[in-house]
Amino acid sequence: MNSPAFEMSVDRELDACGLSCPLPILRAKKVLSEMASGQTLRITATDPGSADDFQSFAKQTGNLLLAQNEGANGVYGFVLRRK
Repeated sequence: MNSPAFEMSVDRELDACGLSCPLPILRAKKVLSEMASGQTLRITATDPGSADDFQSFAKQTGNLLLAQNEGANGVYGFVLRRK
């Protein structure tokens, strides 16, 4: 993940690599629920459907999807800001 958004400082990180839908979203939801409003979470995942899933998740929950990226070897990255 070489995008500047992925080099920014985040409050928490979640490795959801190897997990299939809906587990990356469920794990992210759990971590976000433990965070304060305005904090950021970086997620890495390998599920190809995670790009659409995290866009929908952000819209449905009001959390802000700050960045998303498909990096090397089919690893996807996302940065969410807690509402």
